[in-house]
Amino acid sequence: MAKAKINYNNTVPLVEQIVMTISRDIEKGVYKRNQQLLSINTYSRQYGVARDTIEKAYTRLRTAGYISSVKGKGYFVNVKSNKTINVLLIFNELSSHKKIVFDSIVSSLGAKVKVDLRIHHGDLALLDEIIDQSLSLYHYYVILPLFREGINESVCISTLRKVPDSQLILLDKTITGFKPAYSVCQDYTNDILNVLRKNSARLAKYEKLILLIPSTGHQQGIIEGLMRFATESSLGLEIRNMVEKNGPYKGEVYLTLDESELIILLKKIKENGLLAGNEIGLISYHDTPFKELLGITVLTTDLEAMGKMTAKMILENKPAQIINPFKIIIRQSL
Repeated sequence: MAKAKINYNNTVPLVEQIVMTISRDIEKGVYKRNQQLLSINTYSRQYGVARDTIEKAYTRLRTAGYISSVKGKGYFVNVKSNKTINVLLIFNELSSHKKIVFDSIVSSLGAKVKVDLRIHHGDLALLDEIIDQSLSLYHYYVILPLFREGINESVCISTLRKVPDSQLILLDKTITGFKPAYSVCQDYTNDILNVLRKNSARLAKYEKLILLIPSTGHQQGIIEGLMRFATESSLGLEIRNMVEKNGPYKGEVYLTLDESELIILLKKIKENGLLAGNEIGLISYHDTPFKELLGITVLTTDLEAMGKMTAKMILENKPAQIINPFKIIIRQSL
């Protein structure tokens, strides 16, 4: 018997919550055909919900055809799951690398799953609004929680907890103090730390590592990983929002998180007559065809694998917390 998901602080009435939870679980295959549900008295004792509330919910489920009742025996699942599964993806943006994840999820899920996409643009208030508007409409909510700097993580957790744990899949980024049943995320701090450690000999020819972060926000885990690496190595570390006016300079190695900054940096390297991979180093986050063409070294998580593992969780309905694979692709720029 699946555990009920009752939120007593939710603005959604308890009757509606019970109906929504049981009907969604039947559609997802959590409940099997002819499986017996908890009796009204048992449900009431176990979850502290009034008998009248449960009876109303069961009546609505019976009217909708989800369950049937047998006098003297109880309530039983009446239908076999054959409905389309509805999934809502909520991304912070649809950049080139996020589109790879999106396409991988959609193609891996197949035709029996309907996927919608919403964008929260790094705005927690907008995410909250999207969730409120869609709470009873989908079987799964795949949320990518990347926000602008200054977001209170406790407020973020409160927003995410509006989604029942059995329906929430956290994508790409973990939230401190929040561990959902389903997640496919990067370990930003240890991913970059371990990759740089393995390539410390290659980095030794440079004097300083410079991280260029976008002004619209950045991933704190990356900074923490770089700081730990700088502490244990002889490589200096600077964090900037842009390339210095007269820079870059010989002996520096740059890590860019944003493609617009990467383009500016490439222009300045050319203007200053520097040779990437020799006099100056260049590393970028996430691979693209143009980075491969230009010979730019990249740090990248396996975006297609992230999509495939997310789809597998949905199709198999099996909770797991997965750390997505991460690697460096060495090219001429380092």
